[in-house]
Amino acid sequence: MSIMGTRVLRKEDPKFLTGRATYTYDLDDPRLQGAVHATFVRSTVAHGRIESIDVSEALSMPGVVAVVTAADLPDAMVLPGMVPLFHPSILNRPLLARDKVRFAGEPVALVLTERPEQGEDAAEAVFVDIEPLPAVVDVEDAVRDEVLIHEDAGSNVAVDFAAMGMMTGISGDDFFADCEVVVSERLVNNKVAAASLEVRSAATAWEDDGRLVFWFSNQNPHAAKGALAGLYGLDADQVHIVVPDVGGGFGAKIQIYPEEALLPWAARHVGRPVRWFESRTENLLAMGPGRAQVQRITIGGDRDGTVKAYRIDVLADAGAYGRMGAFLPFFTAQMASGTYAIERIETNARTVVTNTTPTEAYRGAGRPEATAAIERAMDLFAAEIGADPVEVRRRNLIPADAFPYTTAVGTAYDTGAYEAALDRALEAADIAALRAEQARRRESGDPVQLGIGVSCYVEITAGPAPGGNEFAKVEITPDGGARVYSGSLSHGQSHATTFAMIASDQLGIPIDKIEVVQGDTDQVASGQGTMASRSTQLGGSAVHEASGQVVEAARQIAAELLEADPADVVLDRDAGVFHVAGAPAVTRSWAEIAAAAEGRLEADTDFNANCSYPFGAHVVVVEVDTETGAVRVRRVVTCDDAGTIINPMIVEGQRHGGIAQGLAQALMEEVRYDEDGNPVTSNFADYAFISSAELPSFELVPMETPTPNNPLGAKGIGESGAIGSTPALQSAVVDALSHLGVRHIDIPTTPEKVWRAIAEATL
Repeated sequence: MSIMGTRVLRKEDPKFLTGRATYTYDLDDPRLQGAVHATFVRSTVAHGRIESIDVSEALSMPGVVAVVTAADLPDAMVLPGMVPLFHPSILNRPLLARDKVRFAGEPVALVLTERPEQGEDAAEAVFVDIEPLPAVVDVEDAVRDEVLIHEDAGSNVAVDFAAMGMMTGISGDDFFADCEVVVSERLVNNKVAAASLEVRSAATAWEDDGRLVFWFSNQNPHAAKGALAGLYGLDADQVHIVVPDVGGGFGAKIQIYPEEALLPWAARHVGRPVRWFESRTENLLAMGPGRAQVQRITIGGDRDGTVKAYRIDVLADAGAYGRMGAFLPFFTAQMASGTYAIERIETNARTVVTNTTPTEAYRGAGRPEATAAIERAMDLFAAEIGADPVEVRRRNLIPADAFPYTTAVGTAYDTGAYEAALDRALEAADIAALRAEQARRRESGDPVQLGIGVSCYVEITAGPAPGGNEFAKVEITPDGGARVYSGSLSHGQSHATTFAMIASDQLGIPIDKIEVVQGDTDQVASGQGTMASRSTQLGGSAVHEASGQVVEAARQIAAELLEADPADVVLDRDAGVFHVAGAPAVTRSWAEIAAAAEGRLEADTDFNANCSYPFGAHVVVVEVDTETGAVRVRRVVTCDDAGTIINPMIVEGQRHGGIAQGLAQALMEEVRYDEDGNPVTSNFADYAFISSAELPSFELVPMETPTPNNPLGAKGIGESGAIGSTPALQSAVVDALSHLGVRHIDIPTTPEKVWRAIAEATL
């Protein structure tokens, strides 16, 4: 019987539940003996010229080993961005601010001390004289170029996607000429913090032979290896990256940050290892937030509910430098059509820099923004023609028999059953009963109104298109177990369980005898890391492929041991032994075959595959207090289709986490700045981090539509919940108040926003 598709308990859980996990902060490696501790001095000004930095008082304080400023670093020591589309000054970020600061929280100096608490005191004693400059924190202000953040770039527009031929651009009003109804709206997709439970942490040491060892909390160790090798002029084999257990990343830990990249220089400077662990306030100030788009949408169609044309124009906030977040509008455009068969679509996007923390990827990374826009557009269109928003969606969904399907923007969806997913979610929610309850509350004038929101979504995983690759190696150990080496990296996704299940299914070796190795660039030859919900379909397929190759190699050896033709030898996966077909009495075990192979029974692969397109439908039910604006989430029903499911329990956990984060964005979370660029959400007292108290139990509806794009038939699941839940909750809040004349409320739907919308609608 195959282990695939069964609810296997996570192999990772015992160490996490018993406190035996090892995070970067917990490292007790002998190479870190005598380490000094790093503390960063950060700008308290969002935009200004650095006049001077006085470190004299800090140097005289107890335990201070050194204080480093940009003046101590080579001019060329900058951290290049990943996308070479931007002006160099926007792309290349200094490790420490040199002449200007461009966001509050930007590092301006580094203090090295014997103990970490000494660094906190010494950092306070570093006097940084900054001449304030006007700050720009709003993208619509920034695009006017009245205040330039990088003067030599000549503009705050980091990249104009349409001008570069990466989007269609915007034509005239004739685009909607044949539409009976045209609706437009300005939408805000709010900036949110990744807020991983483990903040950023790193440690580094130089070995006697000049080799760099670097430990940190990250999602992509091999990319970091390349970045550090380039920064320090080292050959790749002179850099060893180790990523221990990681307490969440959500996209914000894909790239290496300046604080982390500076540590090897500091270690060389003082001749000692260096450790760094940021505070929660530093994390909210300086680890890249996500989302941050202002969208202008226009949707047109006929009064029978047929949508004919759709346009989305995006202004995206890159923050002060062009990091990964600056490129993500490309994904928004790629997924602009959503689940709908719209014949004409125009896309346009510009990314602009602002005096805020540079943005990064965040769970879904450009795709949730696309879904939020098209789903809000569908609601607005339905309201304008006086139709049921569910039926408008149903009328325009891409039919199941149309796949593979290429959208109007050229995105090629693999498989889909969008109407079936919608029907399952609606049936589980009992939409008729909910509408009846809503009608009763409206008729009675109940101050607490019921709102029902529906969203349909499709996303791209293992993208961008056409796809990606991942490394895996599988070897048989002398005791007949197996060891899997993966270039993918778990930071909560349960690779140790999922990959062991995949290998076990191929090898017939129990998962408790299968070890999964990841996060160490000396042990794993290459890798692309974990992001974009790519791990199972690429990393898992690589494990599947390498395991199959090992089976074929073992079959040859077993044939010799059994004195048989290899074509006649079979692997009994239930028993984990090889035998001649039809003669199961004489067998050879994996241990025997490994011994005959003299410890060289292994195979590796760099698996390539096209991306896939998971999809689903969400129904969210809320209660809105019309007197206070308070929103309470009452029910969440989701149908999330991620193709073939390897382990339902792990998939459900990923769905739970994604749904919670998506609801949090729509309900309360938002990174905010005042008009001078001062952060006003720099701790969990100010940043409304969601908890279980605000969430109901989620009702998960199963559905599997395998993809032909990989041998497992699997699609990604890690981001789906965060994509479908946000527009569903926003839709529910507006729906609760639509009879009062409320047409639209931007997220997050805080009590103040909701109360103001009610007040304005009833004037």
